[in-house]
Amino acid sequence: MVSGTAPFTPSPATAPSSVPRAALVLTNVLYEKKGSIAYVTINRPKVLNALNTPTWTDLHAAFEDAKADASVRGVILTGAGERAFIAGADISELAHVDAYDAEESSRFGQGVLDLIENLGKPVIAAINGFALGGGCETAMACTIRIAAEHARFGQPEVKLGLLPGGGGTQRLPRLVGKGRALQLILTGETISAHEAYRIGLVNEVVAGAGLIDRAETILKQIMANAPIAVKFSLEAANRGMETSQSEGLVLEASFFGICAATEDKKEGTAAFLEKRAPQFRGR
Repeated sequence: MVSGTAPFTPSPATAPSSVPRAALVLTNVLYEKKGSIAYVTINRPKVLNALNTPTWTDLHAAFEDAKADASVRGVILTGAGERAFIAGADISELAHVDAYDAEESSRFGQGVLDLIENLGKPVIAAINGFALGGGCETAMACTIRIAAEHARFGQPEVKLGLLPGGGGTQRLPRLVGKGRALQLILTGETISAHEAYRIGLVNEVVAGAGLIDRAETILKQIMANAPIAVKFSLEAANRGMETSQSEGLVLEASFFGICAATEDKKEGTAAFLEKRAPQFRGR
């Protein structure tokens, strides 16, 4: 357990880095940074942005870079084109895997999605179409999900003789409840963006033309707050979901103590009392 009285040391996610970062060379993912936002776009529109091994590898590299780069305060994840966020696994690859390869593939994908979920920075999924199978699982690993009106969601793996292998059996019940999750997983049905919103799978539904703008607006609202407080809020919620409430409350109090030792806490409280906007520095 982290002590609330220990001296505060900036984490790798918030500590400034003086080492220039080499540009990533990615095949199936577009990765660019604009100001404090990193944009990650799965770029396989001809196959509805289906996930294969090179795409998983590209996603891992992009999010590792976003995690390590102190200038990045948040990420927007989306798919190329207007039809799909991620339509699922690449069936042409999946059809030829054996039991060992399938388990290894599942574990690797789960690791990528754990990286996204525990990035220490907010990740907004801008869901611009089909989010099926691994696409739905990828969206669920993100901090917040914004869906275009034409988006569709589902876990259709049972129709292929499989089950969700990227965390769907774990994250979906936590988001929408066990009963509704099992109905989606066992039937393999797809649902509309508005139904996904109704059951709590997505945070908002917007017109497709305003999808990225809305994601940017939410991300900028988050980034206006103290970076360390945002980081530990994410960690407290994520880790607390895996423990009892009493254990989660201990963790919360510990993180509260850590944040109280930061310069940002002094700045935030001073700015409130002085009736001015705070100038957070991530320290």
